[in-house]
Order: sequence, then structure tokens, then C-alpha cells
Amino acid sequence: MPDNWKTHRRRSIRLPGYDYASPGAYFVTVCVRGGDCLLGEVVDEEMRLNEFGRLAHDFWTQVPTHFPGVCVDAFAIMPNHLHAIIVIQSLSVVAGDVGKGAETAKGAETAKGAETAPLRDMTKEGDACRGEETLKGTVSALIVQAPTKKPTLGQIVAYYKYQTTVQINQLRDMPGTPFWQRNYWEHIVRNERSLNRIREYIENNPARWAEDQLHPDAPPNPFKQWQP
Repeated sequence: MPDNWKTHRRRSIRLPGYDYASPGAYFVTVCVRGGDCLLGEVVDEEMRLNEFGRLAHDFWTQVPTHFPGVCVDAFAIMPNHLHAIIVIQSLSVVAGDVGKGAETAKGAETAKGAETAPLRDMTKEGDACRGEETLKGTVSALIVQAPTKKPTLGQIVAYYKYQTTVQINQLRDMPGTPFWQRNYWEHIVRNERSLNRIREYIENNPARWAEDQLHPDAPPNPFKQWQP
């Protein structure tokens, strides 16, 4: 992972006082319990999903169906974790002149005058938000109308983990067994430069799997402090 994320520690992985229902983009990492590679394998620098991995992939694309006003951007299912950018849209501000007095995520800095970079869905599934126009533009464009109360980032991740755990455990006949690590890592995406850097990191993750800090053979590091 990029160096500036290496300093995060398990006891301080949430920003104190920050409203995680705020409109904006968030980079999340969800790990399989114990770091076990249960979602597939990387072969020739490409990720090959197994049955569990395909289920984890497909359910992530359905997150906007369960949370209207939430969109999924770039994401990747790796052998023992999920990397994803998720977007929580604004409830009350209608999309208008981007970057000119627009309301942005609370506590997040938006790069003024930054070159726009269209959000892309690396799953190639088409529209990430059913019934809504796909979000286009930059982090500062996350101001389209959402139809219901905004969920928090934690609620979105918890729902995904619970639903996928139930379905995966049905496949492996292990009801009630934890599948994902108890917590998750997150990073608030504050500007377009960060957004594009994280997208590139996600896209290149399979090719760099051997060097990944979450690889089973990686030396101890803050991201491999698996919880029991």
C-alpha cells in the first residue's frame, strides 16, 4: 500500500469526530479472517476468482441496489481481501456547477481547479447505480440527489460482510463461522489526485501481488495484524 497509509494503526483507523455518512469517496479494504486466501489466486499477474471470490465480486456490484445514493467505483477482489472505492452521494444538494460553491464532504478538502477524472467501474458491469445516472466527474461532483437517508460507511461495509458471509458459509457448509476480519481499513479520498492514485493502485494490485503487504509471505506489518 502507499507509504502514507502505512502509519495507520489498528486503534486509530477511524478519524475521530468525522461523519462517515458525509458525501464523498472512501477507499476501503476488507480482509478475509486470518489472511487466508479463500477468494481465488493470482496467476500470471491476473486475479482468478473461485466460487467464493465470484460471490464476493457480484455482491459488491449490488451494493447500490441495497443503498440508493451509494455508488461503487474501482474495486478489486484479491485472494484474501477486497479493495474498493465507494461513493456516498449527497441527499440535499442537486448537481450543478461543479467546483463553484458546491457543497463537499464534511471535513474533506476538495482540490480547486483540479483536472476532472471520470469515475470508472472496473467491473465493466455498466451503471453502478441502478435507476440513477452514473456519477461522472470528480470528488467535488458528488452532489447528486439521493432518494433515501444516507447510510454510514460502516453500515455499508457491515451489510456487505454479513450478507457475503452468510452466502459463502452456505457454500462451504460452515454456518456461523466468521469469514471476514472483524474490522476494516478506510481512507477518506480528499481530492482528484488521491482518487486517481488509489484507482491506479487498485488496478495494478494483481500485478503487484507478490509485493503486497497482505500477501501471506509478506513480513509483519500494520495491515497483517489479523484479529482472532
